[in-house]
Amino acid sequence: MRSTVADTLPPRVRRSLTKLGADIALARKRRSLTVVMMAERIGVAKSTYLKLEKGDPTVALGTYAMTFFVLGFGESLGEILDARNDEQGLLLDVERMPQRVRRPKPPASL
Repeated sequence: MRSTVADTLPPRVRRSLTKLGADIALARKRRSLTVVMMAERIGVAKSTYLKLEKGDPTVALGTYAMTFFVLGFGESLGEILDARNDEQGLLLDVERMPQRVRRPKPPASL
């Protein structure tokens, strides 16, 4: 039997997707947009949009990107993993730095 994405998601990730969907629903309601209006603007079926609001992990990232754009958060997706905010990556870079730096050897003469 094949496992699906939904079956293998850690509970913390599942909760994050559910919260994201609820936040999207709230943002939509604050803008007085119906589910049908959002689905049309994003270019997906109403059922797909409803899955997004429920936090279904099978919804495509492109659908989330269009949702953010329609709600006015177009830049947010590009900032999630911004290298300037990657503290873990910066710490790993520091650990990988050489203890000392040597002058490069001159190229061999022909």
